[in-house]
Amino acid sequence: MPDADRRDMQEKGFLNHTADKEQQPLPGRSNHTGKLPQAEKKLQEAVCVLLVELCERFTFFGIVCNMILFCTVKLGYHSYQAAMVNMCFVGTSTLTPVLVGWLAEYLVGRIKLVCICMFLHFLGTALLPVVSFPFEDVHIDRRHILHTLPKREQKIVFYFALLTASLGIGGIRAIVCPLSAYSLEDCGLKELLSFFNWFHWLVNLNSAVVFVSISYIQQSVARNLGFLIPFVSGLMAMITIHMVRGEMIYKPRTDSSLLTTFGVIFSALKTCCLRNRYLSVGLASWLDHAKENHGGHYSETQVEGTKSLARLFPLFAFQVLYRTCIMQIPSGYYLQTMNSNLHFSGFVLPVAAMNVISIVPLLILVPILECINSWLFSSKNNGHSPTIYIVVGHLCAALSVLVAGFSEMHRKHFPQVEQTLSQEVLLVSSMPCFHLAPQYILLGVAEALVTPSCSLLSFQLVPERMRGISMHFLALFNGAGCFMGAFFVQTAHAGTQGNWFPHLLHEGKLERFFFFLASLMMVNTLGFWTIAHRY
Repeated sequence: MPDADRRDMQEKGFLNHTADKEQQPLPGRSNHTGKLPQAEKKLQEAVCVLLVELCERFTFFGIVCNMILFCTVKLGYHSYQAAMVNMCFVGTSTLTPVLVGWLAEYLVGRIKLVCICMFLHFLGTALLPVVSFPFEDVHIDRRHILHTLPKREQKIVFYFALLTASLGIGGIRAIVCPLSAYSLEDCGLKELLSFFNWFHWLVNLNSAVVFVSISYIQQSVARNLGFLIPFVSGLMAMITIHMVRGEMIYKPRTDSSLLTTFGVIFSALKTCCLRNRYLSVGLASWLDHAKENHGGHYSETQVEGTKSLARLFPLFAFQVLYRTCIMQIPSGYYLQTMNSNLHFSGFVLPVAAMNVISIVPLLILVPILECINSWLFSSKNNGHSPTIYIVVGHLCAALSVLVAGFSEMHRKHFPQVEQTLSQEVLLVSSMPCFHLAPQYILLGVAEALVTPSCSLLSFQLVPERMRGISMHFLALFNGAGCFMGAFFVQTAHAGTQGNWFPHLLHEGKLERFFFFLASLMMVNTLGFWTIAHRY
């Protein structure tokens, strides 16, 4: 295809080939960057990638932190609708890196696509303040001016802004900040686990700052200006990308792709169906039917890589329900907190600030886990497996949702009081919001144990050329968990006429929804425990 070749040749002048094992120096490329020592150059690249990653996460968490409050108070949504919107946005932002990565590889090209995604990111974060108008404190010629949008147009702009922002987030995560850009090819098991632990530690430290600062600004100081902060953060990220684009646009290897993996699977299934050999004893795996010497269309290397990836599918599948439990923090738990007493020593706490309680255990546990891992890897027993962390983390998630159910029952025993949030008077329980802390802490412990371990297994148990595809599949299943959470909320509300996920929590039985989810998560934990020995 001459057009594709021409586009690839044009991009090679811009792309930075950071991994020596995967890329070759380009003829005719300016060598001015070679004056810097190689170690210093790699350090600058890693710092720049990390800064953009933190700016992007700052934008993402700034949008998510008070979306339910905005949807219920400003857009007039019911509680279950606001929870679904929040979970769908998180799920879309999780899935878009997979889509954008495929577009960059096959259709548009990485340089063009990163510019498009930066524009979409800018557009989405710029439109969010438009939705949050009016600015009530604007006065012109002694007249009080209100810049308002009708509800219908406001919702259209809101959804369009969320969609464009999620596409921009996907582009930054997929093209600018993939894990491959951190040059992890030569790292051993101990170094990889340490990297994932500290990487998620930094991301969560960033989110803690967001939940405390932005949530307070949005809720108390200047609620209509709150969405300007994600806009400024996104602008900072785009400026950083523009300034150092030569060092940040990473080009991975192209000898394996998501489409190739799906092609191997479908080819093997097609061959099995045509030959009626689902349980063929002549082949070690049903995926071997996709090999060229068995009537398929793919090479030995491609099929073997897909087989190593297919081994991780059970691990990925058991993360779906776990991710649904984690999504209770910006949905069910948020609603519980919003309907509790937020007053503390004469100060009204931001609703999203309670999320910090789930982050603190992670910030504390990561250094402790680092010490434990160092001791385990330095001892003579090298049979340490991260799966034990995942099992314990899943158990903590199940216990967290169970505790949330009992907390909801406990919350209803307190008399109701009036509470002002975003200049709207709400009738809430007088139970202090800190009574909900145990469920947040348990989910924080679960995240500290599960997320780095899953990332490590997804990265370590596949060949080097398949690592990017493996992380894409992990993202697909995590995104599926977010959408499953929205599906559960919709089903619970519709199936019980709003009783299990009510708009006014004191009029329904939200605890039954939590008990149902906790029972599913307990079964999920037992199921993963039975297969954990495979990893």
